[in-house]
Amino acid sequence: MLPIGPLMIEHRLIEKMIKVMKSQLDRFQAGDPVSSPLIETITDFIRAYADRCHHGKEEDILFRELNKKAISSEHRRSIEQLLEEHTKGRKLTKTLVEANQKYKQGDQKVLPAIADCLHSLVTFYPKHIEKEDKHFFLPIMVYFTKEEKDSMLAEGYEFDSNLLHEEYKNIVKEAESSFPHGR
Repeated sequence: MLPIGPLMIEHRLIEKMIKVMKSQLDRFQAGDPVSSPLIETITDFIRAYADRCHHGKEEDILFRELNKKAISSEHRRSIEQLLEEHTKGRKLTKTLVEANQKYKQGDQKVLPAIADCLHSLVTFYPKHIEKEDKHFFLPIMVYFTKEEKDSMLAEGYEFDSNLLHEEYKNIVKEAESSFPHGR
């Protein structure tokens, strides 16, 4: 299996969340109230799965290894564009989190910002995924030997495992600070 296989599989799950986001946006535009808990689920998914897990493997493993290679200027530009897009996704998600917090506190004026963020994310991610799937992942595999691909794949699995442990360590740390021992 190519090391891009898991990345492309992750794209399919991200696409499913994009459909949920689009549905929420459509309902909101039809007059239904914004579901703040659903926005929290969406932003948690984007931050934890799409960004930390998926983009993390791209940036920390795939791009790192590509940067060790004599790749074409076209592929170098593609990496730079993808990194800029990752940053854009992070900014949009941060804006959505902040708007949702204000909305939860009763600020109705942020509703257009929530709609704009959802629209931007629903528009952004499919284009980003298509660029990676169809124009980047497959062509750049020529730079790697089978052994290098296998090594990146193994590192990707370890990355996922460490991420899970990191997530739950943070949950415990937050619980400990919220509910100190000895009370």
